[in-house]
Amino acid sequence: MLDAVLPASVSLPIALLLVAVSFFTSALTAAFGLGGGVAMLGALASTVPAGVIVAVHAIVQIGSNIGRAIVQRAHVLWPVTARFTIGSLIGIGIGALSLVTIPERALLALLGAFILLMAWIPKPNIPGLDKAGVILGGAISAIATMFVGATGPLTNAILKALGADRKQIVATQAMCMTIQHILKAIAFGFIGFSFADWLPLVIAMIASGFLGTLFGTRLLDRMSEATFSLILKWMLTLVALDLLRRAAGITF
Repeated sequence: MLDAVLPASVSLPIALLLVAVSFFTSALTAAFGLGGGVAMLGALASTVPAGVIVAVHAIVQIGSNIGRAIVQRAHVLWPVTARFTIGSLIGIGIGALSLVTIPERALLALLGAFILLMAWIPKPNIPGLDKAGVILGGAISAIATMFVGATGPLTNAILKALGADRKQIVATQAMCMTIQHILKAIAFGFIGFSFADWLPLVIAMIASGFLGTLFGTRLLDRMSEATFSLILKWMLTLVALDLLRRAAGITF
């Protein structure tokens, strides 16, 4: 009976695996603000057809991020979110209309280098850089998300460079990613992707992900600012190095 509500390309064991993965990836993101979206993208890449990975990932991430944004809403930096949304609107429009064609490996290299810079290089004290940088970051990540799916680490790197604390980073990233994934899903709808066949599975993954969010938020509350900052810095570094590895065509 359950097989009847699943997409034809997804078996029941795979569906149950994806629901379980959604719990753990949401918990990871709720605690550190990144890692979950990338891990979920990897899980989808291993289990669903290539042509639907980014679109389905967008819907799952809407549920995961909006749950985190609601739970952690008291810490959202709304002016930053507004500027990021402006940039995302520009970037999604560019990506959806294919006004610019960027080779995937070049895009991965750009993202990897940018995340490393945000994680390790002190931010110069230039008037207005914070506002312009967030808008530019929103645009770059929105273009990238249409091609590679998970760009949460880029948003975290921007927020870290702004000097936000651990709860502000995680909560604001959740709201920014919610808005960006909604825009992306709308763009895929206009392009012609049909989400109907995937909705039952996606709903189950979102429900499981919300439970993971509650678990991860409790872990975040118990973590010190210094511990969070150190872990985030090295997680960003590992993600950036992996992006550069993929850009260089190195496989394991």
